Amino acid sequence: MTDTRRALLVDAFTDTPLTGNAAGVVTDASGLETDQMQSIAAELGASETAFLSPSDEADRRVRYFTPSQEVDLCGHATIGSHALLAMEGQLDEGVHTLETNAGVLDIEIDDGTVWMTQNPPEIRELDDLDYGTVADALGVRESALTGLSADLPLARATTGLPFLVVPVEYLADLSEMDPDMGTIEALSEAHDCAGVYAFTFDTLDAESTLHARMFAPGAGVPEDPVTGTASGACGAYLDRFGALDPTPERMRFEQGHFMDRDGIVHVEASEATTEGLVRVGGEAVVALDGEVAVPEPESDDIIEA
Repeated sequence: MTDTRRALLVDAFTDTPLTGNAAGVVTDASGLETDQMQSIAAELGASETAFLSPSDEADRRVRYFTPSQEVDLCGHATIGSHALLAMEGQLDEGVHTLETNAGVLDIEIDDGTVWMTQNPPEIRELDDLDYGTVADALGVRESALTGLSADLPLARATTGLPFLVVPVEYLADLSEMDPDMGTIEALSEAHDCAGVYAFTFDTLDAESTLHARMFAPGAGVPEDPVTGTASGACGAYLDRFGALDPTPERMRFEQGHFMDRDGIVHVEASEATTEGLVRVGGEAVVALDGEVAVPEPESDDIIEA
């Protein structure tokens, strides 16, 4: 008999189906091998799929896979999977623990919003990175990136997954980017980053703090609609460099609008510099619910001609 597992697509950072960022969720990944999870993630085709299983260290364990590789942390798949569990009555309001490859994290359910506490931030200015190189990679004029450079440098920022953070002066420049994915992949690899997170304070909604785009072709995600891990890293970056002075208690990040997958990430990073606390939060909604056939595990046998 074919082994099947429940598999869903859950749209995170939105309350409207087919917007936000779609995450695959396999609610019971017990006994699955790494190659089986990778094959299922490729079949589902979401930018990341969360595979949930029991844990000896936390309330549950999760592993995240893009269509091409495993990653240590994923914000939208965490938000989506826990929103699903809360919707189905498997999680109560309050704080729960989650074992990830990046460590054990706190996840809070608060009146329909899922909050993910990320790791203490690590931020490093990239003084040796040339603006022209970054502009060429993003397909944008160099002056679009240098307008804010006096106060906000190019930097590598991580709260569990590292990103190259790139401030952009105007929304028009962000919208017109024509990225060279090969160059972005090389740039990310050179600085040990998962991808490039470009943002501007020029927003569509007056209530928003910033508008962002994120490119991670090296992880099999040319452009991600709405990125929780990168939003947390950027929130810590803003706090570190005093971009908003003082950092608001809660920020609102727009993303995905240029992909017709608009979503909103709530970010708390006002204590990131002193306390190491960064949280991202959002809502989620189920878009697809079904079953997936589990492939046979890959054989280690060597086939001889």
